[in-house]
Amino acid sequence: MPDLRGGTRRSKRINDNQENPAAIAPTARRGTATRGRGRGRRAMNQDDNAKLVGPGACGRGGTGINLPSRPVVEKTTERLVAVEEEGSTSPLPEKVQLGNSPVYKLDRKLGKGGFGQVYVGRRISGGIGCTGADAFEVALKLEHRNGKGCSSGPPYEWQVYSDLNGCYGLPLVHYKGQLGGYYILIMDMLGPSLWDVWNSNNQMLTEEMVACIAVEAISILEQLHQKGFVHGDIKPENFLLGQPGTVNEKKLYLIDLGLASRWKEAVSGRHVDYDQRPDVFRGTVRYASVHAHLGRTGSRRDDLESLAYTLIFLLRGKLPWQGYIGENKGFLVCKKKMATSSEMLCYLCPPPFQQFLEIATNMKFDEEPNYSKLISLFIIALISIQQCALS
Repeated sequence: MPDLRGGTRRSKRINDNQENPAAIAPTARRGTATRGRGRGRRAMNQDDNAKLVGPGACGRGGTGINLPSRPVVEKTTERLVAVEEEGSTSPLPEKVQLGNSPVYKLDRKLGKGGFGQVYVGRRISGGIGCTGADAFEVALKLEHRNGKGCSSGPPYEWQVYSDLNGCYGLPLVHYKGQLGGYYILIMDMLGPSLWDVWNSNNQMLTEEMVACIAVEAISILEQLHQKGFVHGDIKPENFLLGQPGTVNEKKLYLIDLGLASRWKEAVSGRHVDYDQRPDVFRGTVRYASVHAHLGRTGSRRDDLESLAYTLIFLLRGKLPWQGYIGENKGFLVCKKKMATSSEMLCYLCPPPFQQFLEIATNMKFDEEPNYSKLISLFIIALISIQQCALS
């Protein structure tokens, strides 16, 4: 594989030019609880007897994801401001200590999303290494107590992280608590996002790079789904690498659990019931599944469909439904997704990308994904690439 190392900065996770989540009420298609959406044809046949190779070749248990050798361009070096940006009169704390945690000084801003802001927290004294509770620097996620999702108490994301802390591919949360007018999470510091890497690599990643990302991303989703949750907002900005210069720099992480939800009930273990509320949309318009656009209850198939769009975007650099604007954008994007065949969307993409897309879009609401088969699509592609390079 090429030596494709990560960048030299921590990621600003949210790109200002990306579509933001928006509520829509498309009525272009009526859903059912059991059938997959499809692309007007059945999923491409797979060899059920093919040898399924695990994800170790690219990430989990292996050498990690190789990323571009050119440095990731820093989009901002925004410094700490005195007042929270969303109109709150509560000043941001200059220093943060939660319970028995070390004392951190707020440094530069890393990003801002729909559910809070993320800053670098620099330890005032002491500290060992780049990761863990004793690291020199951590990520501080702040959500104002009057912000959406915090009106009745701590953010919903807190409970999700409590249930999932230590899950493969998720950053560790070391402390959480309230300080002044803010709910704060103290988390492991990570590196650049896949959006940053893509944007700094001439907005194009090679087939080999994206296949490696696919292997690791599917592995992360498998572990998340096994815990009973779906992420609900899969996109390039929410996949981050480890810090450059550390042993984790080639590892992939999934962040931002603000839209995560249970596909499996915690007590009974049964699949949640199907429902459809056309006036409710959760996710990011560009990468959301059609089921999400139509207001259908989220399940495992939706994460996989969003991942398919993410991979195709990283490989091709653009999706056919980009460019819509205005209040009706969500509906128009949904309509375009439904009208775009897998052949058209994956034009010039290697076969595994179309196969993965068709499997995801043909899944039933409560169907369990065959993660090993999905991973094997890209493992086989990687083996073929490497053999061609040697010939």
